[in-house]
Amino acid sequence: MRTLLVLYLCAYAAWASDDLEYDDYGSVSVPQNHCQLGARGHRPVLKGRETYHHNRRVPAPIKDSSNKYHSRPATGREEKPTRPEAVEQLDLGGCTHASQEMGLLCPNGCELKTTLLKQERNVRMTISQLKPEVRDLSRSSNTIHDRVSSMSQSLRERQRVTDENSRVVTQYTNQVEEQHAYIKETVDTIFPSNIRVLQGVLDNIRSKIEKLEKAIAAQTVDCREPCTTKCPIPVVSGKECEDVYRRGGKDSQMYLIQPDQSTLPFKVFCDQTGHSGGWLLIQSRLDGSVDFGRRWDDYRRGFGNIAFRTQKGYCETPGEYWLGVDRISQLTKMGPTEVLIEMQDWTGDKVHAKYRHFTVQSEQTNYVLAVEGYSGNAGNCFLDGSLELFGENRTMTIHNGMMFSTYDRDNDNWTPGDPSKQCSKEDGGGWWYNRCHSANPNGRYYIGGSYTKQMAKHGTDDGVVWMNWKGSWYSLKAISMKIKPYFISR
Repeated sequence: MRTLLVLYLCAYAAWASDDLEYDDYGSVSVPQNHCQLGARGHRPVLKGRETYHHNRRVPAPIKDSSNKYHSRPATGREEKPTRPEAVEQLDLGGCTHASQEMGLLCPNGCELKTTLLKQERNVRMTISQLKPEVRDLSRSSNTIHDRVSSMSQSLRERQRVTDENSRVVTQYTNQVEEQHAYIKETVDTIFPSNIRVLQGVLDNIRSKIEKLEKAIAAQTVDCREPCTTKCPIPVVSGKECEDVYRRGGKDSQMYLIQPDQSTLPFKVFCDQTGHSGGWLLIQSRLDGSVDFGRRWDDYRRGFGNIAFRTQKGYCETPGEYWLGVDRISQLTKMGPTEVLIEMQDWTGDKVHAKYRHFTVQSEQTNYVLAVEGYSGNAGNCFLDGSLELFGENRTMTIHNGMMFSTYDRDNDNWTPGDPSKQCSKEDGGGWWYNRCHSANPNGRYYIGGSYTKQMAKHGTDDGVVWMNWKGSWYSLKAISMKIKPYFISR
C-alpha cells in the first residue's frame, strides 16, 4: 500500500511540473540537457505551458425584445335571487293568523283572535295617550344632557389652556437657562481661545510678510543686471533636425523644432556630427539619473532632461530623456524615416543598429511599431528576435508590429487581460513588448553591466538589454535612439 501511495505522489508531482507557468521558474530545477531557453531568456520551456496568442476578440452583446401583454375580457354582473312572495291560501279553512308565518288558525281559534284584537285596540289607545308625555320627557332630558356636555367641554378647555401655559413657562425657563450657560461658557472659554488662535494667525502672516519683503529685496538686487538664460535656444530652427542642419544649424545641441504649423514647437537634442548629422534624439540612457518606470501618460507626453549647458554657452550635452511616443509618431508619419540605435557597454565598446524605415502609428492603434531594412553590428532584435532562442520562443521576442505598453496600459501578447503576466510591470519601463522582449532600452539601470535574477525586482531580465549583443543578463551603460528623414545619400 505504501509503495502505491509513493508511486501516486511521484506521478502527481510529474504532472504538476508540466503545468508550471512562467512566474514559477524558480521553484523547479530542470537539467540543461532536458530543456531549452524560454522566451524570457531564463525560463525553461516545459510541456503544458500556455500557448502563444495573437488576436483579441470581444463578443457582441446579446439583444432581446420585451413581451407585450393584452387586457383581460370583462365579466357580467351576478343577479341576486328574489325572495318568493307569500301566497295566502284561504281555502284551507279557518281564519288567517295574526302572523302570516304561522299560517291559518283552525276554526275554533277564531274567537281567541277576536279577543286579542280587542285587547290590542285598548293597548294602542293607552300608548297614544302616553306618547306626548314621553316626547316632553325626552326633550327635557336632551336639554339637560346638552347643558351638562357644554359645561364639561368648557371645563376641559380651561384645563387644557392651563396645562399649555404651564408647559410654555417650563420650556421658556429651560431655554433661558441653556442660553445663560452657553453665554457664560463663550465668555469664559471660547472667546479667549479664539483670541489666542487669531493672534497666532496674525503672527504667522506677519512672518510671511517679512519673508516676502526679504525675497523682494533680494530680487531687486539680483535684477539690477540683465538676466541670462540658463540654456539659450539657437536662432535657427526647422521641422526636424535634418531641416535645422540644412538651414545652418550644424552644431550638436538643443534646438526648437515645429514639425507641423498646427502644433506648438518643442525642444529636442540634435546630433549634427555623427553619421552625417541631422539626427533627432528620441531616447537617451546615460547614467540612470531619470526613472523610466512610468505611466502611459508620461510616455505619451515625454519626460526627462533634454540637454545640459557646458562651457560653450549653449546646451551641447544630451541628458536622459524620452521625447514622447506621441511626438515620435508625429515625426515618423511625416514621411519615410530611419532610426539609428547606438549603444555602449561598461568597457567602452560601442555598436549600433540601423533600420532604413521606422514608423510609429497614432494613439488610436496604441502606437504600433513598424520597421524594416536592418544594418549594423549590434544584432537585429526588432525583426529577428533573440538569436539565442529558437522557434516559437524567438518569435515571442520580435518587436516589429507590436503595440506600445506601460505598466498601467497592458498591450503586449503575454496572456492579454492577466495582470500577473504583464511585460512592462516586470521589465521596468514602457516599450513595444511582445512576450516579452529581445531589446529593452527603457528597462531598469544597473551599474556595472552584469546582474542576476536575484537582483531584479521580479526575477526577470529587466535591465537595459540588447540580447543579440550582450544577452539577457547584461545591462548596458548607454543607449540612444535617433531618427531622421530617410533619403538616399549621393
